[in-house]
Amino acid sequence: MSIHSDQNLVEEFRANRGNLGGRFADSRILLLTSTDSAGAKHTTPVAYLQDGLGRLLVIASADSAGSPPAWYQHIVSEPNVEVETGSFTFPAETIALEAEERQEAFDRAAEADHRLADEQARTASLIPVLVLNPLGGRPNGDTWSESLKIIHDAFRRELRLLRKEIAASGPRLGAQLRINCLSLCAGLGHHHTMEDSGMLPAVDRSHPELADATRRLREEHQAVKLLLEELQRVVSTANPDPVVLLADVERLTSEVENHLDYEEQQLFPILDTLTP
Repeated sequence: MSIHSDQNLVEEFRANRGNLGGRFADSRILLLTSTDSAGAKHTTPVAYLQDGLGRLLVIASADSAGSPPAWYQHIVSEPNVEVETGSFTFPAETIALEAEERQEAFDRAAEADHRLADEQARTASLIPVLVLNPLGGRPNGDTWSESLKIIHDAFRRELRLLRKEIAASGPRLGAQLRINCLSLCAGLGHHHTMEDSGMLPAVDRSHPELADATRRLREEHQAVKLLLEELQRVVSTANPDPVVLLADVERLTSEVENHLDYEEQQLFPILDTLTP
């Protein structure tokens, strides 16, 4: 969904690496920069959802005047956009989902936000659901340590959001909340795999005095992997118990936050001197 915004909101997003305050504090929001027919760029905060396949989806719900959002009108003629998530900035191609894939994504979003269902009921046209297909990009941050800190903080925020969403879910876990959990598992697992294959070997080569620290970090990666596998198992059951799931996420959060704190303490002082 589009968000009524002004330049101050865009600047707040960028200054705080995607973290907004007030009523947007617990929302998943990105900045979408589209191009109008005259070639001018327009940046709009847009709510997004994850689809479990590593993709970000946006929904072109009507603006306050009941019209399609301006950014959607732009991408009808120019589908290439720039996306800012706070952690990453990347060019992307917008692709409209169709048929069952579009309906499944919309139903998940409407289950979590009933305003979408109400809006769809008032119009004969299907509200567009679009996937943002990345065309490159890299983590934000000017240095290795800054980029890593931004990514770590994004994981911290996502864990906080998941705990809050699960606690508020009631006796039944919604489909989108399941996907949010599975997306966190996939993202964190991939992040640790990349560290094991790139960053930690570079530290070992340049700073053998940190061997105990890198050994501990690898062991913690394995411990987190087991917790992620258990979380995936619980979420994938037919009727997961939110109480059990919340306990699993709280246990994962404690393990991950301690791990991230230790990694930053041990490696950030030397990280920017390394050659990847």
